[in-house]
Amino acid sequence: MFDYRLKVFYTTASRLSFTKASEELHISQPAVTKHIKEIESQLGTKLFDRKGTSIQLTQGGKILFEYAEKIRNIYRDLEFEISQINEQHKGKLIIGASTTVAQYVLPEILAKFISYYKDIKIELIAHNTEIISDLLKEGKIDLGIIEGESQSSFFDYQPFKADEIVLAAKSDHPLAHKTLSLKDLYSLDLIFREQGSGTQEFIQNRLKEKDVDIEELHTVIQLGSSESIKNYLLHSDSMAFLSISTIINELKNNTLTVVDIKNFSIERNFHFILPKGEQSELIKLFLRFTS
Repeated sequence: MFDYRLKVFYTTASRLSFTKASEELHISQPAVTKHIKEIESQLGTKLFDRKGTSIQLTQGGKILFEYAEKIRNIYRDLEFEISQINEQHKGKLIIGASTTVAQYVLPEILAKFISYYKDIKIELIAHNTEIISDLLKEGKIDLGIIEGESQSSFFDYQPFKADEIVLAAKSDHPLAHKTLSLKDLYSLDLIFREQGSGTQEFIQNRLKEKDVDIEELHTVIQLGSSESIKNYLLHSDSMAFLSISTIINELKNNTLTVVDIKNFSIERNFHFILPKGEQSELIKLFLRFTS
Protein backbone atom coordinates (compact mmCIF):
# COMPACT_ATOMS: atom_id res chain seq x y z
CA MET A 1 0.00 0.00 0.00
CA PHE A 2 3.03 2.28 0.39
CA ASP A 3 2.62 4.89 -2.41
CA TYR A 4 4.91 3.74 -5.22
CA ARG A 5 6.39 7.13 -6.01
CA LEU A 6 7.11 7.61 -2.33
CA LYS A 7 8.70 4.14 -2.27
CA VAL A 8 10.97 5.14 -5.17
CA PHE A 9 11.98 8.32 -3.34
CA TYR A 10 12.52 6.47 -0.04
CA THR A 11 14.71 3.82 -1.68
CA THR A 12 16.75 6.44 -3.55
CA ALA A 13 17.18 8.53 -0.40
CA SER A 14 18.17 5.49 1.65
CA ARG A 15 20.80 4.42 -0.87
CA LEU A 16 21.72 7.95 -2.07
CA SER A 17 21.98 6.45 -5.53
CA PHE A 18 19.61 6.43 -8.52
CA THR A 19 21.47 3.38 -9.87
CA LYS A 20 21.12 1.33 -6.67
CA ALA A 21 17.45 2.34 -6.35
CA SER A 22 16.72 1.18 -9.89
CA GLU A 23 18.46 -2.15 -9.22
CA GLU A 24 16.61 -2.71 -5.95
CA LEU A 25 13.21 -1.76 -7.40
CA HIS A 26 13.82 -3.57 -10.73
CA ILE A 27 12.97 -0.51 -12.81
CA SER A 28 15.11 1.60 -15.15
CA GLN A 29 17.12 4.55 -13.92
CA PRO A 30 15.11 6.97 -16.13
CA ALA A 31 11.96 5.63 -14.44
CA VAL A 32 13.44 6.42 -11.03
CA THR A 33 14.30 9.95 -12.21
CA LYS A 34 10.77 10.39 -13.62
CA HIS A 35 9.10 9.45 -10.30
CA ILE A 36 11.41 11.78 -8.36
CA LYS A 37 10.69 14.68 -10.73
CA GLU A 38 6.93 14.09 -10.37
CA ILE A 39 7.21 14.35 -6.57
CA GLU A 40 9.39 17.47 -6.87
CA SER A 41 6.80 19.02 -9.18
CA GLN A 42 3.96 18.13 -6.80
CA LEU A 43 5.76 19.52 -3.75
CA GLY A 44 7.37 22.44 -5.56
CA THR A 45 10.82 21.74 -4.17
CA LYS A 46 14.05 20.05 -5.20
CA LEU A 47 14.76 16.81 -3.32
CA PHE A 48 18.33 15.95 -4.35
CA ASP A 49 21.53 17.86 -5.11
CA ARG A 50 24.14 16.31 -7.38
CA LYS A 51 27.75 16.39 -6.10
CA GLY A 52 29.85 15.00 -8.94
CA THR A 53 28.87 11.36 -9.28
CA SER A 54 27.03 11.29 -5.94
CA ILE A 55 23.75 12.79 -4.73
CA GLN A 56 22.69 14.35 -1.43
CA LEU A 57 19.32 15.18 0.06
CA THR A 58 18.29 18.83 0.07
CA GLN A 59 16.62 20.28 3.15
CA GLY A 60 13.26 19.54 1.54
CA GLY A 61 14.45 16.01 0.75
CA LYS A 62 15.46 15.41 4.35
CA ILE A 63 12.01 16.51 5.58
CA LEU A 64 10.24 14.25 3.06
CA PHE A 65 12.50 11.32 3.99
CA GLU A 66 11.56 11.65 7.68
CA TYR A 67 7.84 11.62 6.85
CA ALA A 68 8.24 8.85 4.25
CA GLU A 69 9.87 6.66 6.92
CA LYS A 70 6.98 7.30 9.31
CA ILE A 71 4.39 6.56 6.59
CA ARG A 72 6.24 3.38 5.61
CA ASN A 73 6.21 2.16 9.21
CA ILE A 74 2.51 2.97 9.60
CA TYR A 75 1.64 1.01 6.43
CA ARG A 76 3.76 -1.93 7.60
CA ASP A 77 1.94 -2.08 10.96
CA LEU A 78 -1.41 -1.65 9.23
CA GLU A 79 -0.76 -4.54 6.85
CA PHE A 80 0.36 -6.79 9.70
CA GLU A 81 -2.60 -6.01 11.94
CA ILE A 82 -5.10 -6.50 9.08
CA SER A 83 -3.44 -9.84 8.30
CA GLN A 84 -4.02 -10.86 11.91
CA ILE A 85 -7.77 -10.81 11.21
CA ASN A 86 -7.23 -13.64 8.73
CA GLU A 87 -4.73 -15.33 11.04
CA GLN A 88 -1.91 -14.48 8.66
CA HIS A 89 1.41 -13.04 9.74
CA LYS A 90 3.02 -10.68 7.23
CA GLY A 91 5.24 -7.65 7.45
CA LYS A 92 8.81 -6.58 8.02
CA LEU A 93 10.71 -6.20 11.29
CA ILE A 94 13.99 -4.30 11.53
CA ILE A 95 16.01 -5.49 14.50
CA GLY A 96 19.16 -3.82 15.76
CA ALA A 97 21.43 -5.96 17.90
CA SER A 98 24.77 -5.44 19.56
CA THR A 99 27.52 -7.43 17.90
CA THR A 100 27.71 -10.35 20.34
CA VAL A 101 23.95 -10.93 20.21
CA ALA A 102 23.75 -10.49 16.44
CA GLN A 103 26.59 -12.88 15.69
CA TYR A 104 26.24 -15.62 18.29
CA VAL A 105 22.74 -15.58 19.81
CA LEU A 106 20.19 -14.39 17.25
CA PRO A 107 20.92 -16.44 14.10
CA GLU A 108 19.42 -19.66 15.50
CA ILE A 109 16.40 -17.80 16.91
CA LEU A 110 15.79 -15.92 13.65
CA ALA A 111 16.09 -19.10 11.59
CA LYS A 112 13.36 -20.74 13.69
CA PHE A 113 11.18 -17.60 13.62
CA ILE A 114 11.41 -17.29 9.83
CA SER A 115 10.67 -20.98 9.33
CA TYR A 116 7.48 -20.52 11.35
CA TYR A 117 6.46 -17.10 9.98
CA LYS A 118 7.51 -17.38 6.34
CA ASP A 119 5.81 -14.14 5.26
CA ILE A 120 7.54 -11.94 7.83
CA LYS A 121 10.73 -10.36 6.53
CA ILE A 122 13.53 -9.74 9.02
CA GLU A 123 16.34 -7.22 8.64
CA LEU A 124 19.12 -7.44 11.22
CA ILE A 125 21.48 -4.53 11.81
CA ALA A 126 24.55 -5.18 13.97
CA HIS A 127 26.41 -2.42 15.83
CA ASN A 128 27.65 -1.80 19.34
CA THR A 129 25.15 -0.98 22.09
CA GLU A 130 25.65 2.77 21.84
CA ILE A 131 24.86 2.90 18.12
CA ILE A 132 21.86 0.54 18.45
CA SER A 133 20.39 2.91 21.07
CA ASP A 134 20.89 5.85 18.69
CA LEU A 135 19.25 3.99 15.78
CA LEU A 136 16.19 3.18 17.91
CA LYS A 137 15.95 6.76 19.10
CA GLU A 138 16.02 7.92 15.46
CA GLY A 139 13.30 5.42 14.49
CA LYS A 140 15.58 3.53 12.09
CA ILE A 141 15.00 0.17 13.77
CA ASP A 142 11.88 -1.32 15.37
CA LEU A 143 13.54 -2.80 18.45
CA GLY A 144 17.01 -3.46 19.75
CA ILE A 145 18.76 -6.19 21.71
CA ILE A 146 21.76 -4.95 23.67
CA GLU A 147 24.52 -6.07 26.03
CA GLY A 148 25.08 -2.87 28.01
CA GLU A 149 23.53 -1.93 31.32
CA SER A 150 23.21 1.83 30.83
CA GLN A 151 19.54 2.72 30.55
CA SER A 152 17.82 5.76 29.05
CA SER A 153 14.46 7.29 29.90
CA PHE A 154 13.67 7.23 26.17
CA PHE A 155 13.21 3.44 26.15
CA ASP A 156 11.63 0.46 27.88
CA TYR A 157 13.86 -2.51 28.72
CA GLN A 158 12.96 -6.20 29.00
CA PRO A 159 15.25 -9.17 29.84
CA PHE A 160 16.05 -11.35 26.82
CA LYS A 161 18.65 -13.99 27.74
CA ALA A 162 21.11 -14.73 30.55
CA ASP A 163 24.81 -14.57 29.78
CA GLU A 164 28.17 -14.82 31.56
CA ILE A 165 31.43 -13.04 30.76
CA VAL A 166 34.54 -15.15 31.39
CA LEU A 167 38.31 -14.69 31.23
CA ALA A 168 39.51 -16.60 28.16
CA ALA A 169 42.93 -17.69 26.92
CA LYS A 170 44.36 -20.16 24.42
CA SER A 171 44.16 -23.72 25.72
CA ASP A 172 47.96 -24.12 26.06
CA HIS A 173 48.44 -20.81 27.89
CA PRO A 174 50.90 -21.16 30.80
CA LEU A 175 48.14 -20.09 33.22
CA ALA A 176 45.38 -22.12 31.56
CA HIS A 177 44.75 -24.41 34.53
CA LYS A 178 45.49 -21.95 37.33
CA THR A 179 43.02 -20.12 39.54
CA LEU A 180 43.85 -16.42 39.53
CA SER A 181 43.09 -13.65 41.99
CA LEU A 182 41.84 -10.22 40.99
CA LYS A 183 45.29 -8.81 41.81
CA ASP A 184 46.79 -11.13 39.20
CA LEU A 185 44.96 -9.16 36.51
CA TYR A 186 47.52 -6.36 36.89
CA SER A 187 50.31 -8.68 35.68
CA LEU A 188 48.46 -9.96 32.60
CA ASP A 189 48.45 -8.82 28.98
CA LEU A 190 44.79 -8.10 28.32
CA ILE A 191 42.65 -7.38 25.28
CA PHE A 192 39.47 -5.32 25.54
CA ARG A 193 36.65 -4.26 23.24
CA GLU A 194 36.29 -0.72 21.94
CA GLN A 195 34.56 2.04 23.93
CA GLY A 196 30.82 2.00 23.21
CA SER A 197 30.70 -1.78 23.46
CA GLY A 198 28.09 -3.01 25.94
CA THR A 199 30.35 -5.89 26.97
CA GLN A 200 33.21 -3.49 27.66
CA GLU A 201 30.95 -1.28 29.78
CA PHE A 202 29.75 -4.27 31.80
CA ILE A 203 33.26 -5.59 32.43
CA GLN A 204 34.50 -2.18 33.48
CA ASN A 205 31.64 -1.72 35.96
CA ARG A 206 32.05 -5.17 37.52
CA LEU A 207 35.80 -4.70 37.97
CA LYS A 208 35.24 -1.25 39.45
CA GLU A 209 32.92 -2.80 42.07
CA LYS A 210 35.91 -4.92 43.13
CA ASP A 211 38.20 -1.86 43.22
CA VAL A 212 40.01 -2.89 40.04
CA ASP A 213 40.75 0.16 37.86
CA ILE A 214 40.67 -0.91 34.22
CA GLU A 215 42.89 2.05 33.32
CA GLU A 216 45.71 0.57 35.41
CA LEU A 217 45.54 -2.84 33.71
CA HIS A 218 47.93 -3.61 30.87
CA THR A 219 45.80 -3.35 27.75
CA VAL A 220 47.76 -4.73 24.79
CA ILE A 221 45.17 -3.73 22.21
CA GLN A 222 41.49 -2.81 21.81
CA LEU A 223 39.63 -4.70 19.08
CA GLY A 224 36.21 -4.12 17.58
CA SER A 225 34.76 -7.62 17.66
CA SER A 226 34.81 -10.86 19.61
CA GLU A 227 36.04 -12.69 16.50
CA SER A 228 39.09 -10.43 16.29
CA ILE A 229 39.81 -10.96 19.98
CA LYS A 230 39.46 -14.76 19.72
CA ASN A 231 41.84 -14.95 16.77
CA TYR A 232 44.33 -12.70 18.57
CA LEU A 233 44.23 -14.94 21.65
CA LEU A 234 45.10 -18.00 19.57
CA HIS A 235 48.40 -16.36 18.57
CA SER A 236 49.47 -14.74 21.85
CA ASP A 237 49.73 -15.19 25.59
CA SER A 238 47.17 -12.43 26.16
CA MET A 239 43.83 -12.98 27.86
CA ALA A 240 40.43 -11.35 27.34
CA PHE A 241 37.04 -11.12 28.98
CA LEU A 242 34.51 -12.58 26.53
CA SER A 243 30.86 -13.60 26.58
CA ILE A 244 30.58 -17.36 27.05
CA SER A 245 28.16 -17.27 24.09
CA THR A 246 31.04 -16.28 21.78
CA ILE A 247 33.44 -19.11 22.63
CA ILE A 248 31.23 -22.22 22.82
CA ASN A 249 32.74 -23.75 19.67
CA GLU A 250 36.31 -22.94 20.76
CA LEU A 251 35.70 -24.60 24.13
CA LYS A 252 34.31 -27.71 22.40
CA ASN A 253 37.33 -27.81 20.07
CA ASN A 254 39.74 -27.14 22.93
CA THR A 255 41.37 -24.14 21.24
CA LEU A 256 40.38 -21.70 23.99
CA THR A 257 39.83 -22.23 27.70
CA VAL A 258 38.22 -20.38 30.60
CA VAL A 259 40.58 -19.17 33.33
CA ASP A 260 38.97 -19.07 36.76
CA ILE A 261 39.23 -15.99 39.00
CA LYS A 262 38.72 -16.69 42.69
CA ASN A 263 35.54 -15.15 44.19
CA PHE A 264 34.73 -13.26 40.99
CA SER A 265 32.19 -13.79 38.23
CA ILE A 266 30.42 -11.55 35.72
CA GLU A 267 26.81 -12.53 35.08
CA ARG A 268 24.37 -10.41 33.11
CA ASN A 269 21.26 -10.38 30.95
CA PHE A 270 20.95 -9.33 27.33
CA HIS A 271 18.01 -6.91 27.09
CA PHE A 272 15.36 -5.94 24.59
CA ILE A 273 15.30 -2.17 24.16
CA LEU A 274 11.96 -0.80 22.96
CA PRO A 275 10.39 2.58 22.19
CA LYS A 276 8.21 3.90 25.00
CA GLY A 277 4.49 3.22 24.68
CA GLU A 278 2.35 0.64 22.91
CA GLN A 279 4.26 -1.76 20.64
CA SER A 280 3.16 -2.90 17.18
CA GLU A 281 1.62 -6.34 16.82
CA LEU A 282 4.69 -7.46 14.88
CA ILE A 283 7.01 -6.54 17.76
CA LYS A 284 4.66 -8.22 20.26
CA LEU A 285 4.71 -11.39 18.16
CA PHE A 286 8.51 -11.45 18.11
CA LEU A 287 8.70 -10.84 21.86
CA ARG A 288 6.24 -13.66 22.51
CA PHE A 289 8.23 -15.98 20.24
CA THR A 290 11.51 -15.34 22.07
CA SER A 291 10.10 -15.49 25.60
